[in-house]
Amino acid sequence: MKKLTLTIVCFTGLLFVLVAPVHASVSVESTVGDNVNIICNLVNLDPTIYNEAIANQQLFNSSSIPQIIVKNLEKQNLTNVNYRFQPNAYDNATKTITVSFYLNGSDIISFTTNRTTMRKTYQVKTQWRKFQVNLTNSFLIDFAQHFAEPVEKWQKPNQTTYYIETHETGFFNVLSFKLNLPATAINVQAQGDTITYEVPPHFEDLFLNSPFLILAVLVLVIIVALIYRRVR
Repeated sequence: MKKLTLTIVCFTGLLFVLVAPVHASVSVESTVGDNVNIICNLVNLDPTIYNEAIANQQLFNSSSIPQIIVKNLEKQNLTNVNYRFQPNAYDNATKTITVSFYLNGSDIISFTTNRTTMRKTYQVKTQWRKFQVNLTNSFLIDFAQHFAEPVEKWQKPNQTTYYIETHETGFFNVLSFKLNLPATAINVQAQGDTITYEVPPHFEDLFLNSPFLILAVLVLVIIVALIYRRVR
């Protein structure tokens, strides 16, 4: 009797594993440097959706997301935006699509320089993440809804990282967005969807702004003049 009971339990457990739904997930990682590098992973997609997305690349391809972002920003009079992209990567084994692209321009990232300290203050706008994209004619991902919460309310695991994660019971089980600032960023603050931070000057910036450079040039000019006189 015990063996029969154990067999039934094992069979039930195996059956649950086989028929339990496997949910897809979305992870977006945005790394800020001279531009903004975005990598979006659509993981464990439904085979039908995955295959349709590959088959209909006139609808969804490597440039789809950045082009949608640019058009959305233009509607907000944010026109100083450029992009470039890499070919989408497709993993048939895990039904995963990886989208990778870059954004730059003053309506994405800009900076000012303090001429006294040579410290740069950067401003990064993240409104671009609020977009919708169709993978197929009947399947849409609404990033604007999933990541609607202002960045200032996101988690901050460390001084240079903002993170948000949502859990749902629909098609996507987990959706996450990670935003990485430069490791050298200081005085990081977020207001709404805009992040500001400072970056200490590099050695060459300090050197070029140093009065010693002018003095060195003057000394060099004098030495060259003396050498020239002696040669004559």
